[in-house]
Amino acid sequence: MSSLNSMPRQRSAWAAALLALCSFASQAALHPGEVAPDIQLQASLNGKAYAYRLKTALQSGPVVVYFYPSAYTNGCNIQAHTFATQLDQFHKAGATVLGVSLDSIARLNEFSADPDYCAGRLSVASDVNGVVARAYDLQVREAQAHRKDSRGQEIDHGFAERTTFVITPDGRIAATLGGLTPTENVAKALQAVQQLASKAP
Repeated sequence: MSSLNSMPRQRSAWAAALLALCSFASQAALHPGEVAPDIQLQASLNGKAYAYRLKTALQSGPVVVYFYPSAYTNGCNIQAHTFATQLDQFHKAGATVLGVSLDSIARLNEFSADPDYCAGRLSVASDVNGVVARAYDLQVREAQAHRKDSRGQEIDHGFAERTTFVITPDGRIAATLGGLTPTENVAKALQAVQQLASKAP
């Protein structure tokens, strides 16, 4: 009975925290307060692919889902490295982090294990056709011929705009972060989950 009685209080606490974070929202994409579409994708952690589901991850606490254009490109390399080096602070605030791009799982297996970027710590998911990115109302650009990554390899996939969503355990968006540099994006996401943690019961 005690756990059941605590559920309405917990939901109201998340709702209050969500309203407090609305100032972080960008003009594009889904907005704070909206229900976050579920994510079911193949993801990679430390070079190994696995099945990821957002609803399952939310059972453990808030989730930061960040969409980025492509693995092994300058801004995305910086963002992945920054998330990876600060991941303990996200975990301390009770949050997990998932990167999502249109890269193939083969590319992400390399990226997730790369010691300079995800460093075997950060999970990244493959949204090959951009279905999930579009569900979050993000712009998806088609692949550009002859464009190469930071390793000199050709990029054969489309690009989702760089946007981060902080999602509360009840499946609602608490913050939408766009139009920021890669490092600013990570800093704002951390600030958002720390605010959620401070308001959680």
